[in-house]
Amino acid sequence: MSRVYNFSAGPAVLPEEVLQEAADEMLDYRGSGMSVMEMSHRSKVYDNIIKEAEADLRELMNIPDNYKVLFLQGGASQFFAEVPMNLMKNRKAGYIITGQWAKKAFQEAKIYGEAVELASSADETFSYIPDCSDLPITDDMDYVYICENNTIYGTKYKKLPNTKGKLLVADVSSCFLSEPVDVTKYGVIYGGVQKNVGPAGVVIAIIREDLITDDVLPGTPTLLKWKTQADADSLYNTPPCYNIYICGKVFKWLKKMGGLSVMKERNEEKAKILYDFLDQSKLFKGTVRKEDRSLMNVPFVTGDKDLDAKFVAEAKEAGFENLKGHRTVGGMRASIYNAMPKEGVEKLVEFMKKFEEENA
Repeated sequence: MSRVYNFSAGPAVLPEEVLQEAADEMLDYRGSGMSVMEMSHRSKVYDNIIKEAEADLRELMNIPDNYKVLFLQGGASQFFAEVPMNLMKNRKAGYIITGQWAKKAFQEAKIYGEAVELASSADETFSYIPDCSDLPITDDMDYVYICENNTIYGTKYKKLPNTKGKLLVADVSSCFLSEPVDVTKYGVIYGGVQKNVGPAGVVIAIIREDLITDDVLPGTPTLLKWKTQADADSLYNTPPCYNIYICGKVFKWLKKMGGLSVMKERNEEKAKILYDFLDQSKLFKGTVRKEDRSLMNVPFVTGDKDLDAKFVAEAKEAGFENLKGHRTVGGMRASIYNAMPKEGVEKLVEFMKKFEEENA
């Protein structure tokens, strides 16, 4: 059975050697006589797994000591509620709307207080990042919220917004660990791991310690208080043990590859191959303003729905999986996360050239 090139937006491709290692340890993790899947999260063996994962992540991202790392359940969608529950002291926050996930986080925040739309790119189907140099931020806002890389629309902030001294909260689900990041610029940086880091079921949240307090909105469930989780080192209740173990393996793989600056170079090189082709193609075209293009998610169209469908079907037959665009936008999308080899992108472009010749 040969592996396909998996361009899924998430759950997404994982490094082959990580999968191989997990397979080798499936029945017996390092002489414990059991799988990590069946191990107590209170055991010494598992405690080492989660602590080592955190230490490796801290090293990769250069996370300062005054930030806590939490491994949580509930997906980024649950975190849309956790952010206002834990941070909305004045019941007011600013949101920049650059796609569906920012919009959903914005709607969720409205349940808890006044969520203000500071800027939006909805007027052009979220195909660009709005100018965030002088936003209408008021003194009473608790934080400013962004979705840093927009999986569906293929846009990415190349420069963080000017928050005028307010706390920045960023959902980085689909660009997590794709390039170096200055954690100190954020109050909270979080993401679901199923795009670029691991299997679905874990949210990693990196939160500045002074933001983790008992002063949360009334009615916040015990489990959704960041202090509950931080005080218990992510072990207040049973965490998604196996998935955290796989994330830990991915962190080791990233370190072995040379860290995040090397990943950034690799990702830029891969994305350039695809964008360069789209820029000169007569049949396919990218949908995002050039300066706002994501390195992770590349949407493109032919302009003809039937031809798009034909392309997706023929690509699948040729071993290129999950190229269909998100149902809200149609067309195609290639997600080329860290674990997608350069060869996968080259082969895709080769296939696109051939398809263009046959269908021009």
